[in-house]
Amino acid sequence: MKKEHFETKVSGKDLKVEFNDLANQADGSVLVSYGKTTVMATVTMSKNPTNAHFFPLVVDYEEKFYAAGQILGSRFMRREGRPSDDAVLSARLIDRTIRPLFDKNIRHEIQVVITVLSIAEDDPDVLAILATSLALGTSRIPWDGPVSAVRVAWNKEEKDYRINPEYKSRDEKNELDLVVCGIDDKITMIEAEAKEISENIIVESTKKAQIEIQNLQKFQKDIIAKKAVEKEDFVFESISEEVKGLFSEKIKPDFKKTVFDKAAGKEKMALLEKKWLEEVKENLNEDSLSEAKDLFEEKLNDLIHEEALNNELRCDGRSLGEIRPLYAQAGGISDILHGTGVFYRGGTHVLTAMTLGGPGEALLIDQIESQDVKKRFMHHYNFPPFSVGETGRMGGFNRRMIGHGQLAEKALKAVIPSKEDFPYTIRLVSESMASNGSTSMASICASTLALMDGGVPISSPVAGIAMGLMSNNETKKYVVLTDIQGPEDHYGDMDFKIAGTRNGLTALQMDTKLSGIPISIIEETLKKGLFAVSNILDVIEKEISKPRSSLSPNAPSIKTLNIKKDQIGMVIGPGGKTINEIRKVTGAEIEIEEDGTIYIISKTNEGAEQAEKTIKDMTHEYKKGERFTGEVVKIMDFGAFVKIGYGTEGLVHVSEIAPFRVDKVEDFLKEGDRVPIIIKDIDDKDRLKLSIKEADPDFIKKNPISGHKTQEILEKNKGSQN
Repeated sequence: MKKEHFETKVSGKDLKVEFNDLANQADGSVLVSYGKTTVMATVTMSKNPTNAHFFPLVVDYEEKFYAAGQILGSRFMRREGRPSDDAVLSARLIDRTIRPLFDKNIRHEIQVVITVLSIAEDDPDVLAILATSLALGTSRIPWDGPVSAVRVAWNKEEKDYRINPEYKSRDEKNELDLVVCGIDDKITMIEAEAKEISENIIVESTKKAQIEIQNLQKFQKDIIAKKAVEKEDFVFESISEEVKGLFSEKIKPDFKKTVFDKAAGKEKMALLEKKWLEEVKENLNEDSLSEAKDLFEEKLNDLIHEEALNNELRCDGRSLGEIRPLYAQAGGISDILHGTGVFYRGGTHVLTAMTLGGPGEALLIDQIESQDVKKRFMHHYNFPPFSVGETGRMGGFNRRMIGHGQLAEKALKAVIPSKEDFPYTIRLVSESMASNGSTSMASICASTLALMDGGVPISSPVAGIAMGLMSNNETKKYVVLTDIQGPEDHYGDMDFKIAGTRNGLTALQMDTKLSGIPISIIEETLKKGLFAVSNILDVIEKEISKPRSSLSPNAPSIKTLNIKKDQIGMVIGPGGKTINEIRKVTGAEIEIEEDGTIYIISKTNEGAEQAEKTIKDMTHEYKKGERFTGEVVKIMDFGAFVKIGYGTEGLVHVSEIAPFRVDKVEDFLKEGDRVPIIIKDIDDKDRLKLSIKEADPDFIKKNPISGHKTQEILEKNKGSQN
């Protein structure tokens, strides 16, 4: 095997790159290691172009179980199945970083395959971006890289910025988990999860990341200079003068009027494009349709940019910083659902439904990055075809849905109460009912409404907004847009999603169609985005200012209690007999954790309370002097046995029944009687010695046995002492 090695350091740790002939049929391949984590990236381009009317790039991120040194998977399928959500998110991270650096006119299929070969203390996602960049840079595939990436963590207590922290360092103390990708002094992609931090922390973290990125850029450029091969030279056909002339004649006169008719919307644009293509077929030929579509897109892109930059004009007539009309509704959808939220932002409408369950309904995650992890808060996102006025296949989910769902989940996670304060499993499902720009951010708003409607004690409401950018490379002029809608998202230069509370940011995601954006623009966008978030929170809080005081009656009732570890076996019983009996009698589900925490889940509060009392009685550690009301369960010559708790009995000696002499126990007590009890003593075998007369000396006098000559006996013994 032929090998060639390169090394550098990132945050004091060795980053190793190896080129070999292991995958020599691919156009480019490389192994990248950081610590004990290793990924292989391969890139391949098809020999011939496709007929697609788009750039056909595919990124696949393959997690192999062997990478963790374990035989994972289910008992019935010990091999990899569909990609995990984490794998999908990593693939999207790579795609969003490298896609802007390709010529959008390429029609050859390009496939990037990342294979995680080993995983230890370092996350492979950032390594995968570096590996992809090097594989592309040393291949025949035309690409405007390299691009570099690092992860930054910020710890509030230590005021510490850490580059590429290991898994064990990415704990609850970190206020920020940020991935930054960039080219030299510009940023190409940002992904962040945060705990209500200021934009200043984000900006400073990005600057720290940029220092490492510049070092990695130099490292990559040196390698590419040594390893580069001749790039494929594509010659793209230019649009003919005939097509351009026909457009100027037939479409241009009404083009701006139609595009910037704020009442028109995308339907009018679609009709205009349809008219244009019909003109081409009628006046030219069908062979020119592809050129015509490209020209229409080009002219639309140019017009939207020019009007925003030169006249601060947007398609729907809004000012640059204006948010579309907002509507918020908490509840009112169905009494069955545990909580609902409806949120409108212009033509984007989202419904979120919330469901609460017991701790046992948490999602169990078992994959190479984490095994046996229980996830108690989930957000899922659906995007049906009717939300954009189209028909299409229903069912299942795609990468976009996973990505949008995860972004909203990150944004909301910071305000979700702890398991100790709120032991429920929480599932949110956001349904995109109508889409005209950033349904993911609308999902955050609808989810906040659903959580508060359902009575989940979140610490603060969360809102999200999508910010955009129109720029001109030649003039260096740019404008930032607040609340981008469909055309601005499609033709704009940036999609910057910002989510947070009034206390700070909770999630970020920035993509760009440019080769990078200066930090100064990022800083400006963050400030304007947080101002918009504050305005949206005003609308949400006007509808519902805080979580409802009680949960939906349809939500399960959960009681939490703690027992000693050595009592767990007693509660479970031999073969689960005891706990199953409690479940049967109370109708409650009971979950016991290794530390002795017990969760009691029931559809009724009564069932939960009954199960709670039973377990408390079972595990109660009795002390001398405690008082109870017990049930007489057995009469003996020498006294009576009284049950004072689940499976717990004690003896009331004949001398402890009354403050006078008792000759026959059955003259004063019978089975089934409820009697006051005090624990008089506990012997060295943990047997309870009980007393009625010390608990209530007058009890026997006040409660004679019906049908017995108890009163006669009392009169006869009047004044006698025991």
